[in-house]
Amino acid sequence: MGMPVSLALRGRHADDTAARTAWAGALAVLREADRVFSTYRADSDVSRLSRGESGLEDCAPEVAEVLALGAMAERDSSGAFSVWRPGPDGDVVLDPSGVVKGWAVERAAALLRSLDGTDFCLSAGGDMVCSTADPDAEPWRVGIEDPADPRRLVAVVPVSSGAVATSGRAHRGEHVVDARTGRPPAAVASVTVIAGSLTWADIDATAAFALGPEAARWLETRPGRCGLVVWADGTTTTVHPVSR
Repeated sequence: MGMPVSLALRGRHADDTAARTAWAGALAVLREADRVFSTYRADSDVSRLSRGESGLEDCAPEVAEVLALGAMAERDSSGAFSVWRPGPDGDVVLDPSGVVKGWAVERAAALLRSLDGTDFCLSAGGDMVCSTADPDAEPWRVGIEDPADPRRLVAVVPVSSGAVATSGRAHRGEHVVDARTGRPPAAVASVTVIAGSLTWADIDATAAFALGPEAARWLETRPGRCGLVVWADGTTTTVHPVSR
């Protein structure tokens, strides 16, 4: 997937055969996701589907699941989020990366949940799934980078069981665009979302970032999410969870 992946463990299976087996299984899940969904591999299911060389029925069943999540996110964001993007020749190409990363890491984390009495933090490209076996245990402390200076933190978030995802331009430049305009969003530097699942933390962080000036207001409508928006001028807005 072109991103660093790391795992931290605490507790009963912090360093034993069960931990190594679970870690190997988690990496296998991520490698399979790369094989199916990579937009950099000409032979991936997604690349062949985008070129019209195969139909959805010819792809791994997970492709339909991911595209359904993308369609839901597009609807919920009024079109700002999309799994389709402009290609180099002016055509439209399929790129479900905004869904796949969080979705795949959440699937990989399922194997780590089988390690009884063990806390884990699985990180992929700076987004992470955290879990503590005992709800009263010390939470994981997740730092949120300052997009203007990644050596600094703008906040530290305690997470006992949940996921954290950040979307911004600090590390990959203007790679997220508002699908309605095809242009990078204005006014916002980064969006971090904390949610129960990395699938939706990642999707919502990307969608909110694409919405630009509407990022915080949109996040406030998302049930069970909280987050931090860092604006282009360095100011921040904290979004508290809402319930429905």
